[in-house]
Amino acid sequence: MADVQTFSLDFPAIADLFVTTALEAGAAILPYWRKDADAQAKADGSPVTAADLAANSVILSRLADALPQISVVSEEAETPEAAAEADVFILVDPLDGTKEFLKGAEEFTVNIALVERGAPVCGVVFAPAQGRLWVGCETRARAGVLPVGVVDPERIVWTEIGCRKAPEKLIAVVSRSHLDKETQDWLARHDCGAAPSGSSIKFCLVAEGAADVYPRFGRTMEWDTAAGDAVLRAAGGRMETVSGAPFAYGKSDEGYANPGFVARGR
Repeated sequence: MADVQTFSLDFPAIADLFVTTALEAGAAILPYWRKDADAQAKADGSPVTAADLAANSVILSRLADALPQISVVSEEAETPEAAAEADVFILVDPLDGTKEFLKGAEEFTVNIALVERGAPVCGVVFAPAQGRLWVGCETRARAGVLPVGVVDPERIVWTEIGCRKAPEKLIAVVSRSHLDKETQDWLARHDCGAAPSGSSIKFCLVAEGAADVYPRFGRTMEWDTAAGDAVLRAAGGRMETVSGAPFAYGKSDEGYANPGFVARGR
């Protein structure tokens, strides 16, 4: 079992590891992008491609070598039994936004997050087709850019980011592939402008002050949200359930499924 009392967490070192790992996973994905990759349907109906599996292999290998004492819960791997009782574990979505990926769009990401006692305390979101990545660790959030396909972290140009003060009319980022009536009704009630986007990039847009709120009422999984949530929290934002309760991770008894949520800036 990974317990915070049995080893210390070096957050800057973990963030650096996640960045390097995400870059390598992104490099494994890009050869399949816009190449008519075949998709297979998983048991829940969601698609999986060879790109998902290639990125997953890179990430799991890297993390097993560097952090063997921490359980990893990945969308594309069997969940270790120890993860269910762990105070500390890692959530991975090797290719978030597979539907956007299959359409040839740029809005797909690699998500890696460290969860400690139910909260995402360090996370990296990497958009390989855009050459953009976001890191949130404790109270520091950064956005980085680098040439597409480059895996050298020394070439990242970093900028500190933070959520903006909410304007009079909020801008909401919404799912490009999963915009439902409940979300549309919420936008109307709150008089929000809507900016469609894909994958966990939506969290990052709120974190860097390009939008103010991200409502999501349809089904998501913890690996879909944890990395973006970590970036958002480090940038001064917050995650809430629809009822306004704090948003928690490690719901192994629910298969790591999320309730509806609203991600907010300042």
